[in-house]
Amino acid sequence: MGVMSLSFETTQSVAIIGGGPGGYEAALAAAQLGAEVTVVERAGIGGSAVITDVVPSKTLIATADAAVAIAGASDLGVQLFAKSKDGKPLKPEIAINLNAVNKRLLSLARQQSDDMRASLVEAGVRIISGHGRLEGDNAVVVSTGPGGTDFDRIEADTLVLSVGASPRQLPSAMPDGERILTWTQLYDMTELPPHLIVVGSGVTGAEFAGAYMNLGAKVTLVSSRDQVLPGEDKDAAAVIEKVFKRGGMTLLSKSRADTVERVADGVVVTLSDGRTVEGSHCLMAVGSIPNTAGLGLEQAGVQMTESGHIQVNRVARTSVPNIYAAGDCTTFVPLASVASMQGRTAIFHALGDVVIPLERRRITSNIFTAPEIATIGWQEKDIEDGLINAVVHKLPLASNPRAKMMGIKDGFVKLIARQGSGSVVGGVIVGPRASELIYPIAIAVERRLTVDQVSRVFAVYPSLSSSITDAARAMHVVDHNIYGA
Repeated sequence: MGVMSLSFETTQSVAIIGGGPGGYEAALAAAQLGAEVTVVERAGIGGSAVITDVVPSKTLIATADAAVAIAGASDLGVQLFAKSKDGKPLKPEIAINLNAVNKRLLSLARQQSDDMRASLVEAGVRIISGHGRLEGDNAVVVSTGPGGTDFDRIEADTLVLSVGASPRQLPSAMPDGERILTWTQLYDMTELPPHLIVVGSGVTGAEFAGAYMNLGAKVTLVSSRDQVLPGEDKDAAAVIEKVFKRGGMTLLSKSRADTVERVADGVVVTLSDGRTVEGSHCLMAVGSIPNTAGLGLEQAGVQMTESGHIQVNRVARTSVPNIYAAGDCTTFVPLASVASMQGRTAIFHALGDVVIPLERRRITSNIFTAPEIATIGWQEKDIEDGLINAVVHKLPLASNPRAKMMGIKDGFVKLIARQGSGSVVGGVIVGPRASELIYPIAIAVERRLTVDQVSRVFAVYPSLSSSITDAARAMHVVDHNIYGA
């Protein structure tokens, strides 16, 4: 049976502003369906996700994980020694060459961007380097920059906006790119910061705070909330907080940063209660703002929120029928994987292919701390808030035989199943490579599998994934009421 393709009486044209995950996938999908496709991108294919955000940050975290693995190898009986001239053993220290690390991760990001560009060219997509903006609801004008010279105009039947977001900047803590930094500016550092102060304990703040701690820097995390990672699973946040403290990080909870000032050889962070924290560098991780200003959205009639996010429905359509939007610039979940799915969904809808509207409850997300936190579907807080009638089973990862072999002490598997039917509706995994382990639970949520069906799947012994089947079995045995018996 051959691959099914759509045919059009007249060739459809698609213009996409932004070549990040959303724009990239939209372009590939449109080309596959036989459309004439143009992508306008100002920085490089892959967008900030590949060039300044996800790819470099996760590469940095992988390096930090390697440093931790080496440091912890002695617990497994692996000892590292060097010999002095007289033959006596020396215990070597782990050294991080941050300059080399940053060069490697930026090189990897550029390589990924080049590979994505090559894929688009191979698919027959036209790529224009420049700043795109809407002209009405059927054309994109390309310029050299904001307020720059216009040099191209593309008319298209369908328009897709995938312009992403940028780090939010506070007037009282303006980044200078040297001492006060956004997460896109960290990779200019040539040496490990002696004392990094991270303002903001959300996903970005927690990831970088943990990474630099594991690379060997002194880290202070300033959080305005009671606990790190507010809004995430409480048990998961508690594990990360414990690991941070054990690693020597200073956590300042319920502490709001009022100002960040640069001084002669570092920075001073002044808290709202008058306390000050001195460090060598400060990372501002206080959220992001969509790159929607100056795009001509208002003139085209595209509805936005007060924060500047583009209002979209579950097929990524805006208030204007032939204009779609994907990724962090929209009101949907700000994840690269979601942007990709939105991009494809938008094109399928616009060009008449089969469309499955996106559901927030079926989106997996991962926080790349060490250990990682992966989540899918309904959460324990939803049960507490009365949004769903479900039961929870949590299994510590330390009880898993493979975890014992690997020296894993922190983390857990948590399954959430609907009361009555026993269908899996959510889950949380905290542990190494949780981003990989969450996939079977995501399949269970997507396909509405019951805990009994999940428990019947053979897991390798020993494996970390066997904790998922163990949790599913426990939910059958422990709670007989789960099936309404």
